[in-house]
Amino acid sequence: MSGASATKKTQVQNNSGVTPAGECGTWVKEPDGGYFTSPNYPEKYPPERECVYIIEASPRQCIDLFFDDKYSIEPSWECKFDHIEVRDGPFGFSPLIGRYCGQESPEYVRSSGRYLYIKFVADGELEAIGFSARYNFTQDPEFLDLGELPALPFCDFELSGPEGFVESAQIAGEGRALQTEAVDCRWYIKAPPRATIYMRFLEYEMHNSNECKRNFVAIYDGSSSVEHLKNKFCSTVANDVMLTSSVGVVRLWADEGSRKSKFRILFTTFHPPPCEGDTFFCHSNMCINNTLVCNGIQNCVYPWDENHCKEKRKASILDTLDHTNLTIIGVTCGLVVLLLVISVIIQVKQPRKKYIIRRDDFDPALLHPGFEPPHYELCTLRRAPSGDLTDAALAEDFEKFHKLRRSSSKCIRDHHCGSHHGSVHGSVHGSRSNLSMRDATIAADGGALVPPVSILVMKHSYSQDGAEGYRGEEEDDLMMEDGPTTSHHHMYHHQMHHGPSGLDHTVHRTLSNDF
Repeated sequence: MSGASATKKTQVQNNSGVTPAGECGTWVKEPDGGYFTSPNYPEKYPPERECVYIIEASPRQCIDLFFDDKYSIEPSWECKFDHIEVRDGPFGFSPLIGRYCGQESPEYVRSSGRYLYIKFVADGELEAIGFSARYNFTQDPEFLDLGELPALPFCDFELSGPEGFVESAQIAGEGRALQTEAVDCRWYIKAPPRATIYMRFLEYEMHNSNECKRNFVAIYDGSSSVEHLKNKFCSTVANDVMLTSSVGVVRLWADEGSRKSKFRILFTTFHPPPCEGDTFFCHSNMCINNTLVCNGIQNCVYPWDENHCKEKRKASILDTLDHTNLTIIGVTCGLVVLLLVISVIIQVKQPRKKYIIRRDDFDPALLHPGFEPPHYELCTLRRAPSGDLTDAALAEDFEKFHKLRRSSSKCIRDHHCGSHHGSVHGSVHGSRSNLSMRDATIAADGGALVPPVSILVMKHSYSQDGAEGYRGEEEDDLMMEDGPTTSHHHMYHHQMHHGPSGLDHTVHRTLSNDF
């Protein structure tokens, strides 16, 4: 059978459908159209009757429907009783075009696609003569630029058995059509007597999603006639289908620009309960063949047939590994672990940098004020001079010394009461009450000797700033001795020789003692 003749035969076979057959009037089918009537037309139609007419056009065609003028259906408000219902599609839930009744025939109706669904309903009262309608096929306006559809290749398949796969890859695999050709393929599935068919989609993808005129997958229950159309999928999701007959048909329509559409369906034949000895109960009113249990494929609606099948599970990737692969994996893992250990050791051995945080935003106001006791200086003469001080310079020095004792005894901030090398006249330097004494060797004009004078100056400091001041004065001291405590004793010993007799006059001064 050539492709052209097969296409023409399919078109005549599927362009109409009547349910129930033989009880809904006359139905005349022609390649370019046809007509149908209500029961007993032009006589009155019988009561309690419901008839469904489904018209299917060829791809890239639409349907024009006309009602004859000789028309009469029981009138009612919103046509709730006897009426004609026309829908734009192949199902009773397709978009409603109109509901008609009364004495005036409906206007001309055109479908938007390849299908029209017409249902006639008559109740038990007030019958009338009914209707007569004719239809023809015209070019779909959406495909005027593409022209008429060329002859389609013959693309039918037959399948049977307890299970099997229906997939679009079989079209190219068996050379049924070229990749550039439009296809209208059908897979006929035949189950054993009294058995029915369950279909589950494993893969589904439409190249032009939601464009049903260009590609779709349809499921038929009983035959490929349009009145047996069970489901039609052209969007992004396809659901499982449970048929009620022993014959199922899967149909794929894809035009030249939709050949990338693909699907894969698993079909399983089953019997209703009670299950026989060579069948398995699926807990969903299904009895499948025992050979389908634990075969790695879910044949039941729920995976009862694949539960508790560890001993028959499919080989995993670990089972396919040989000794060489395991050795390579083990060596690689060992190297990775070794590198991780080395990196950890290096991190542990590496010296750590110590950081000293310096507070540049130190606020002295945050410190609590402390009590600062007064600072005292104890200035004593270890050895008083002899009765007669004939030397004017020495007398002047002692006068200044007594003035110093009467002056303020506080050490201001960070300076100690210590000695600095003064001038020849022994002037007191600075504003910090520092005791400065001139070291000199005194000799009388007449050769009289002045006994050595030792002056002790002691300063007790409790100031918080004393330590800083002390560090500043260390640079000016000539000698420094560190004791076991925080006190510092500075001793200066200076000797000068005057006169021909070479007598020594020594002045010993202890400058500071900080606590």
